[in-house]
Amino acid sequence: MNIRPSSFGHPDAVKLNDRVQLEYAERYGDEGDVTPLDPGMFEPPLGLYLIAYDDEGTPVATGGWRGQEKNGLGYADGDAEIKRMYVVPEARGRGLSRLMLAALEDDARAAGRTRMVLETGTKQPEAISLYVSSGYEPCVKFGHYRFDELSRCYAKPLTVAAGQAGDEPAASAAPAVANRAGTAVL
Repeated sequence: MNIRPSSFGHPDAVKLNDRVQLEYAERYGDEGDVTPLDPGMFEPPLGLYLIAYDDEGTPVATGGWRGQEKNGLGYADGDAEIKRMYVVPEARGRGLSRLMLAALEDDARAAGRTRMVLETGTKQPEAISLYVSSGYEPCVKFGHYRFDELSRCYAKPLTVAAGQAGDEPAASAAPAVANRAGTAVL
């Protein structure tokens, strides 16, 4: 597996985004996630977008984070918001979502972000299970869907509290994305 930094506007990113939007539409019976996004939101140092490719070079997973600061949508200073975490159905069950999540957390931490946040929904129980088992806890709702009864918001600190573990960030199970512009081979 090969995880590469990419643009949210890259043709492979667009193709996978179209697939996840269809899945959202099927699960929720609507038009999919209409949160306004553009490629610039994921450009370093303000964010990062990753695509995972299998050994044949087929894109099979995506995920990104974008920086947020305190605003009227409920974000806090130092937030990194996960967007478009997705693994194609034929590649699920291989641990790709955990690897992608860890790589995004590591990169956001390296960029100085202090908290990772995400919004998902009640019709995505496998996503909720992933995030909770990865240390995310429910938090005050934020973002585009903060008033939707099906929305669930989660957060995880990206820094270790003072006096713990030598004040070093927690180790991750996934390799860091080299210099925020390189390639991580898994």
